[in-house]
Amino acid sequence: MNLIRRGSPALPAYRPMPVDDQLGRMVESVFQDFFGPLAAGQQWGGDGALAPRLDVKETDKTFEIQADLPGVEKEDVKVSVDGQRITIEAECRKANERREGETVVYAERTASRFMRSFSLPTEVDDAAAQARLENGVLQLSLPKKQGAEARRLTIQ
Repeated sequence: MNLIRRGSPALPAYRPMPVDDQLGRMVESVFQDFFGPLAAGQQWGGDGALAPRLDVKETDKTFEIQADLPGVEKEDVKVSVDGQRITIEAECRKANERREGETVVYAERTASRFMRSFSLPTEVDDAAAQARLENGVLQLSLPKKQGAEARRLTIQ
């Protein structure tokens, strides 16, 4: 088996002792690959919010966008369209419910914020835009604004 070790310039390697065996190097690589993006700030927004992963597809008339928002209810999602700029904000709060007759020994609550802002190549017709949230995936259909096509200039 050949292992390829990738280094991350943003994350120094943690090495309490030299790792000489292949299994040790493989385990170390798994931890660096898992925690490296978080430590480098690649998955977090500027204010501590998670940046949801996006798929953006362009057709002749629309931009089709899918954003992963696990555990978020549709009431907790805000999508803003300002010309070419799209902003997606969402919040997810979950608390364990206490049932009658139960004794809580250990309880965890989670709260996650998602925020992502990006620009598209052309302006979007926000009046005809549509959004749908199904199974933790936000689907946006953003029609391109008429007349927003590139115009060829006549050279004088």
